[in-house]
Amino acid sequence: MDAREIIVRRAAQELKDGMYVNLGIGMPTMIANLIPEGMDIVLQSENGLLGIGPFPTDDKVDPDLINAGKQTITTVPGASFFSSADSFAMIRGGHIDLSILGGMEVSVEGDLANYMIPGKMVKGMGGAMDLVGGAKYVVVIQTHTSKDGSPKILKECELPLTGKRVVNRIITEQAVFDVLPQGMGIVLMEHHPDVTVEQLRENTAPFEISPDLKPISI
Repeated sequence: MDAREIIVRRAAQELKDGMYVNLGIGMPTMIANLIPEGMDIVLQSENGLLGIGPFPTDDKVDPDLINAGKQTITTVPGASFFSSADSFAMIRGGHIDLSILGGMEVSVEGDLANYMIPGKMVKGMGGAMDLVGGAKYVVVIQTHTSKDGSPKILKECELPLTGKRVVNRIITEQAVFDVLPQGMGIVLMEHHPDVTVEQLRENTAPFEISPDLKPISI
């Protein structure tokens, strides 16, 4: 199982029956296909859609149905369409229970950087700043290190911030961390059985260890 699959499978376990959920572009969108049968989850998209279904098979593609990341999608019975202004009012009004976003960097205080790398072309930050500020609970999913092996969970983010002290939980292929309130640091909750705590300390900013530490559930 590769890193992305581990991350997405673990992130899907954050979903709870009855939630209104926004999935960010990239890896988070893959979670839509992992919602357990019988679980009532309403997926919301910033471009004005409530009730997103799984990704379509080739014979079910409708080019007029896309999410905020411009991917073709399906809808579930009872889905509704509305303006992006109404969609953002829903987000800013605190009506989204859970937002799962990709991350480039996260700090131990819960700061998130996920929308741009200086010097590279940026299409736009989408709804990220609104989502981290308006959602009731924010989960960031990302690989534990960058391609060159440098840490992505840092004492302080080096990239431009999407939001300060907005992250509640961090999920990587190696571990799950909870972010303590008021910038008090991060706590290791779960780790991959093949990765020791000592190895995590080598490529992660300082963290505390939960007394209930357990293997990551995938």
